[in-house]
Amino acid sequence: MNIEIGLNKKVRRAYGIDEIALVPGTRTLDYDLTNPSWSIGNIKREIPIIASAMDSVVDVNTAVELSKLGAMGVLNMEGIQTRYENPKEILRQISSVGKKEFVTLMQKLYKEPIKEDLILQRISEVKEKGGIAALSGTPQAAIKFKKTLEKSKIDLFFLQGTVVSTKHLGMDGKETLNIKNLCQSLNVPVVAGNCVTYEVAELLMKSGVSGLMVGIGPGAACTSRGVLGIGVPQATAISDCSSARDNYFQETGRYVPIIGDGGIVTGGDICKCIACGADAVMIGSPIAKSSSAPGNGFHWGMATPSPVLPRGTRIEVGSTGSLERILKGPAILDDGTHNLLGAIRTSMSTLGAKNIKEMQNVDIVIAPSLLTEGKVYQKAQQLGMGK
Repeated sequence: MNIEIGLNKKVRRAYGIDEIALVPGTRTLDYDLTNPSWSIGNIKREIPIIASAMDSVVDVNTAVELSKLGAMGVLNMEGIQTRYENPKEILRQISSVGKKEFVTLMQKLYKEPIKEDLILQRISEVKEKGGIAALSGTPQAAIKFKKTLEKSKIDLFFLQGTVVSTKHLGMDGKETLNIKNLCQSLNVPVVAGNCVTYEVAELLMKSGVSGLMVGIGPGAACTSRGVLGIGVPQATAISDCSSARDNYFQETGRYVPIIGDGGIVTGGDICKCIACGADAVMIGSPIAKSSSAPGNGFHWGMATPSPVLPRGTRIEVGSTGSLERILKGPAILDDGTHNLLGAIRTSMSTLGAKNIKEMQNVDIVIAPSLLTEGKVYQKAQQLGMGK
């Protein structure tokens, strides 16, 4: 339904994941019958979770650990890991500086050039330790380091920007990225994003991408929505892009997974993203809370170091447990931030969904009071869902 906000200006109502709820049907399942595994390219994962390509979330060690746990982590090709031989000292500086000095420090630290040998070294380190080597870069970085990527041993490449499209208009004489050519030349699955609309999702799939990241601005440490005024709430964005995926699959027989990216904190958030049509999710702050995360209890946005228009901040997330506890439990917190896989499987069993595809077909209702109804005491005492 379109709403008129002024003369000749009609808009569409969009919904975030906090505004919806999943509805149990006529069937429930035994927990052990649920299977939330998913595939991208020839890579199959037990857990439909990808750790964001953020310097506070993924380094070589966490990428390897995530792989061994059945998930996946993506390394930031333009981050601290590829700019500094010894990133630990740099990360310590970032976590210890005050709030007022943070942005200027980040701008200074990220002026250090990206080094081709460090890109190749980090990829090799992940592979040598038995991890999946997934790398993320902006379109500009993909152009600059295309030959480096072609000769590397990466398993996946994530082409990632605040907004990625197939129709970028560049200045005369300035090279622009041809996504179709990139997909063909790398010989590994290319996951592209971020996008939020049916039309762009369709165009990106037609260009040959193997996966699609959906979400603009909902991340815990992202300020793009405030700085730029751009974004579509995640429930609507994922639903629209997954519709493009389904129609594209019917037309071509090629299935392109949708990855909900941003604004996802709890197991319930993940379940709602899948019910809206996602095959997996990309999360940052929940993984940044692990005791092995490189951010040392802090988390910051990818666009924070921008020298002209920072669009991210640093938030303190603390450390709540091991990476295994966060992903697989056992949980010692009651707020949905531990044992994310357990939450997904329990939700699936309650909803009668054997797999991701069945989970994508459960009923959904608009429920803006879902997280507050009956939670007066929790909110007042800052317990459970009131934290």
